[in-house]
Amino acid sequence: MKAVVYAGPRAVEVREVPDPSIEAPTDAIIRISTTNICGSDLHMYEGRTNVAPGTVLGHENMGIVQEVGSGIDRIRVGDRVSVPFNIGCGTCRNCTEGWTSFCLRTNPTPGVDGAAYGYSDMGPYAGGQAEFLRVPFADFNLLRLPPGNEHENDFTMLSDIFPTGWHGTELAGLRPGDRVAVFGAGPVGLMAAHSATIRGASQVFVVDREQDRLDLANKVGATPVDFSKGDAVGQIMDATHGRGVDCGVEAVGYQAQNRGGEEHPEIVMDSLVDVVRSTGGIGVVGVYRDADPGAGTPGAREGRIGFRFGRMFAKGQRVGTGQCPVMRYNRHLRDLIVSGHATPSFVVSHELPIGEAARGYRNFADREHGWTKVLLKP
Repeated sequence: MKAVVYAGPRAVEVREVPDPSIEAPTDAIIRISTTNICGSDLHMYEGRTNVAPGTVLGHENMGIVQEVGSGIDRIRVGDRVSVPFNIGCGTCRNCTEGWTSFCLRTNPTPGVDGAAYGYSDMGPYAGGQAEFLRVPFADFNLLRLPPGNEHENDFTMLSDIFPTGWHGTELAGLRPGDRVAVFGAGPVGLMAAHSATIRGASQVFVVDREQDRLDLANKVGATPVDFSKGDAVGQIMDATHGRGVDCGVEAVGYQAQNRGGEEHPEIVMDSLVDVVRSTGGIGVVGVYRDADPGAGTPGAREGRIGFRFGRMFAKGQRVGTGQCPVMRYNRHLRDLIVSGHATPSFVVSHELPIGEAARGYRNFADREHGWTKVLLKP
């Protein structure tokens, strides 16, 4: 089959690789219909992780069940399904408590709880930027979708970014009527803004410097804040008459930059601590790694991010972090899509055949104007 593989820093290739096969009775094989390039894939693409060359990439996947193992009794061949990026066993303590993003059984990497497809340190699982994908524990992990092809570009967001954006608002403790600040207008930040609006936020600020992304934030009813034109905290404080916001979402991660384009991994957390009111909440869904050899300071290279913790303590703020447990939310979000209350496909800018994956990665990584979300169609 054809698959997108990591070939080194800023290089991916479409190669012929062996088709996946049933390896355990609880496996299923999915014929991929849509697979997405995720912003977190760019950490690998840019050489900021230890992903091995030859790894098949892709953790945002959906498609049609092609084959099932002998132990499968819920999922059927022909089912249209969304594949959560988390790979959960369904029986460990974390899975049974709803934290499939921290499964205790599926990742043999020492010191790492939680597994995913085609990602550095997240286990030995090939990704789905390919024609086919093996899904372990398929009865537990797969989400059935309505048959046909309706809502394809909405449903493809259910594997990761729509639940992750929703999770950011959940970690932040969003309540109806709250004011919210979302830092980062990449796909996850835009999903957080969309989620906040659906959940009844009275005002949503979205901070970024890329005009195409800020235009999309405006499209879903958020207030764009361009930090290249002035301090984001100051702009939000002025807009709220000095009150700030009730909660905030960090959707940038460890490669955050200042207005000059220099990396400062603490800068977004500092801004959120300043702009969120005392006793408010902050949800961190931007990716932070426990080691970043490409960071600019010794502390950051060890995953030590020196944000204003003392100020946060003095304000009595709450912080929630971590990868999204997709299965907590994906059924509800699927039904919001079907009912017309959610349209996460608004972020999609390009649909490419899988053979053009290298172009998609390059333009997305380079922040080419208008390249906001790239879908690959095997």
